[in-house]
Amino acid sequence: MDDKTLAFREGMSRLAAAVNLITTDGPEGRHGMTASAVCSITDDPPTLLVCVNRTNRSHDLFNGNGAICVNVLGGQHKDIANAFAGRGGTERFGAGHWTTLSTGAPVLEDAVASFDCRIVERVSVGTHSVFYARVEAVKLGATSPESLVWFARAYHLLPAQTPVGTA
Repeated sequence: MDDKTLAFREGMSRLAAAVNLITTDGPEGRHGMTASAVCSITDDPPTLLVCVNRTNRSHDLFNGNGAICVNVLGGQHKDIANAFAGRGGTERFGAGHWTTLSTGAPVLEDAVASFDCRIVERVSVGTHSVFYARVEAVKLGATSPESLVWFARAYHLLPAQTPVGTA
């Protein structure tokens, strides 16, 4: 790996990001993965983007099913984030309680928020695909006292507190 790639990876490890479970169900099967490469694109129509390495097994399942749910994790979800980052197959769903909304993709019942989406476009960039996902339904969880974030190659808890400059 060259110096530029190493520096890029180190720099990205310093960018804090929310931890999410991206789940799917449909003709290709039930599956999910932990991801931090998730972003809002627009609220009209409500659309998210999710970036997935094309060599990741989840990639083809998301693409084939055409639907995903972005489940935003709270501080209490570190164990389930680890389960979806490592364990294979549907056994991942043994952790947590699940329901569905519009698309049939699994919704984590106690997630901070869940965005149930249809994939409307996929663009390849380097090693990854960017999935554009139109939000069909949103489930808001009870207010979480903490958010689970990924920073410096580790999980951290971000407490709900008064934003800087408003106190």
